[in-house]
This record gives sequence, structure tokens and C-alpha cells, in this order.
Amino acid sequence: MNTYDLMKKYVASQAIDYALSLLAKDPQRNLVTLTRILELFAGGPNERKQIQMARKAFEDPDHVWTKLAERGFSELHASYRTRGLVNLFINEAYMGQQERKLHAEELGTPIPSLLVISPTMRCNLSCTGCYAGRYSKEGEIDESTLDRIITEGKELGIYFYVISGGEPFLREDLLNIADKHDDAVFMVYTNGTLIDQNLARSLAELGNISPAISLEGMEAQTDARRGPGMFQAVMKAMDCLREAGAVFGFSATYTRGNIDALTDEAFIDMLIDKGAMYGWFFMLIPVGKDDDMDLMCTPAQRDTMRRHVINLRKTKPIFAIDFWNDGPMVSGCMAGGRSYLHINANGDIEPCVFIHFAVDNIKNTTLKKALTSPYFMDIKARMPLNENHLRPCMIVDNPHILRDVVCKHGAKPTHINADAVITVLADDLDEYAEEYGELAKSAWENEYITGQAQHTRSPQQE
Repeated sequence: MNTYDLMKKYVASQAIDYALSLLAKDPQRNLVTLTRILELFAGGPNERKQIQMARKAFEDPDHVWTKLAERGFSELHASYRTRGLVNLFINEAYMGQQERKLHAEELGTPIPSLLVISPTMRCNLSCTGCYAGRYSKEGEIDESTLDRIITEGKELGIYFYVISGGEPFLREDLLNIADKHDDAVFMVYTNGTLIDQNLARSLAELGNISPAISLEGMEAQTDARRGPGMFQAVMKAMDCLREAGAVFGFSATYTRGNIDALTDEAFIDMLIDKGAMYGWFFMLIPVGKDDDMDLMCTPAQRDTMRRHVINLRKTKPIFAIDFWNDGPMVSGCMAGGRSYLHINANGDIEPCVFIHFAVDNIKNTTLKKALTSPYFMDIKARMPLNENHLRPCMIVDNPHILRDVVCKHGAKPTHINADAVITVLADDLDEYAEEYGELAKSAWENEYITGQAQHTRSPQQE
């Protein structure tokens, strides 16, 4: 980064820090001021429009986004303001976006806005249907390699890192990495069982690392999938995080058996009361420990969850995203380095957290070379995989594409039985894609193409 860019970054960070300090004193009064400052540093017309839409929402004191922002700034530790949010607004969204655009022009391919890294596949639980349950528990990404991956990412303008696993907090060096890369933002998917008061305080003081804790509904559903006592362990972890002023969220996997619990209003209200600021809903797909189609939600249940998350964004002060059903927000599939990729604990570079086939290994190549590999370039060239962005996935929506790219590039399964999705389950996945496709076709044509789905988007997307 040249001197001029460093100066821009410094001025922008000081301006944002000042605005955030005002918010800490009087959130409701200064939210609009924050958007006006952010607009000065918008990377382009799309970003400017998003900020303007956010300002429109913040002008309404009863809007759910206003309530969410007020809740956050009244509860979070000062470090999240001075480090985490500045990193997110300036390094990732402002400077990072410009850096990624320049490198994309240089390499002739998009630069992802985030990386998912699984430093370990070790875990202290054994959950039914775990997507990572069949990975080897032996190999791990050593600290120096993890440091190199993040350094290479930042050189490309990537400042957002999602840490998965396994159970990431089994890695005692994880906080050291977040501290060393204090200009980046880290979100950690965790089962929450290792989060006590000491760890919660450490996370809050770092200010650039946020845990997303897994649960499956209320106590009955969570303990049924994760083991006895796990729901109460999660509740204790959330209490510790809230008391410390840490920013945290939740991660919920919807299956055929827990969809009613997850779409019950009591579930999200409980999480808001606990202090969760955001949440991810993931559809269970047949990869990993239990590749059983009967664990998947039905097509009708999937559509129920789509409508539920839409309603949450309209009515609840929490940021909710559905990894599959929110395809329209990101114009389809994000995999293959278009918007993200996954590096597992063995170093295998996978197109997606759920696509367990790889050609390259980060131990033998660089991030830049992986992004421009024929395997990833072919995946990106096929995007959008479907004109209907409610059918974004190459595993459950367009399974013929996954079979084709894996075969064409000789991608190897990254664990035992990973190839089941393109062999023994191929017919079942084709049938699922066709059945869900009928529901998605109706929703796409009646709600999205006509523009009647504007209510389904967050203020940033409208």
C-alpha cells in the first residue's frame, strides 16, 4: 500500500472512530451521522446506495435496524468500536474493496471478500450430520502457515476471515493470530463449550474476533443432535460473552426434525434476550459424518425457512442470514473464490465448506495461484449456476455441475466417502433439485422478478 493509500486509510479510520465514539454516547441520535461519514468513503455507487438505504432505516427510531444498532452500541466492549468495527468499515469494506478490485483486474478473476479456514478438525463433540465429521483429525494447519494464508489474503485486500473446524478454540494459538492480524476481522464458528469468563473477556478485549455459537433450537433439539447438556453449556457461554461485552452470534442448522423449533418466534426472541447480534441458518446437506438424505429438510420446509428469515429481517433486531435461501442477495453461488473458498485442516483448498473436493493444497501453492487455478476458474466461469438465484448450490440445486467440474479437473475427495454426493447419492440429489426447483421457480417468478420481494431484503439490499 503506497503512502497516499495509507493516508486515506488513516483519515478514514479516524473519521469512523470519531463517529463510533459518538454512537457509544448516544446511539439513536448519531446513527444518521455515521451513515453520512460512511458515505464519504463509499467505494462506488452501489455502496453509496446501500449506505443511503441504511440511513433511511436509521431515520426511523422504531426500525429494526435502528433497534439492532442501539442494542449493539449500548452493550459492546469499547475494543469492538476502536478495532473491530473500524476494521470492518475501513479495511474490509472501504480500502479492502478497492484493493480487491485492483487485484481482480490484474489476475483476471474476482478476489473473494472473505476466506474460511479450518485450522483443526479436532472436536470435543460428535454431532449428528456434522459436515466435517469425516475429515481426518490428525493433520492441522500450523501457526506459521495460518499466518501466511492471512498475510497473503490481506495482500489481495481480504480482511475478513471465518474460522471453522472442528472446534477452533481447541487451538490455543487462535487468539494470538487474531492479535497479530489486528487489522482484520475474524468470525469463529464454535460449539461454545470452551467459552468461559476468561475466554469471553479475552475476546472482548481483542475486539476483532466474534464467535458464532452452534445450536439447533431449544434444549430438546440441541441436546438431541449435540449431546446431553449442550444447550445449557451454550446458554452459559452466551451469558459470559454478554457480560464481557463481546459481539457474538449463533449458527443453526435446519433439518427435517427441527424446522418447527427454529421457526418458532420463541427461539429468536431467546437469542436476542441472550445478546446475540447476528445469526446464520444453514440447511443440512448430505456431506460429512452422516450422509443421509432423510436428515435434510424437505423442499417445502426449505421454503418455509426462506419465508421465516425474510420475516425476521422485517421484525426482529438481529441480523439473520440463510446461507442457501439468501442466494438472491449475492447473485447465486459464492464458491470457487468468487466470494469465498475453504481451506481445510489438511491444507486442501476447497471451493466451498460443503464441497469436499480439491485440486490444490495451500502447503504447496499460494492463495493467488489457487484463485487462478483451472478448477476454480471453471467454477467461476459457470456462474451464476442457475438463473434462479433461489437455486444457487452445485450440491443440492445443480448437482450435475458438481459432477462435471470434479470429473473434468480430477478433483480429489478430501476425506473418506466425500465422493458419495456424486456417486451413491447422485440420483437422490437430482430428484431433490427437481422437486425444490418447482417451488423455487414459483417464488422466483412471483416474488423476485416482479419486484414484489423488496420486503425480503435488508436495508442494504433494497
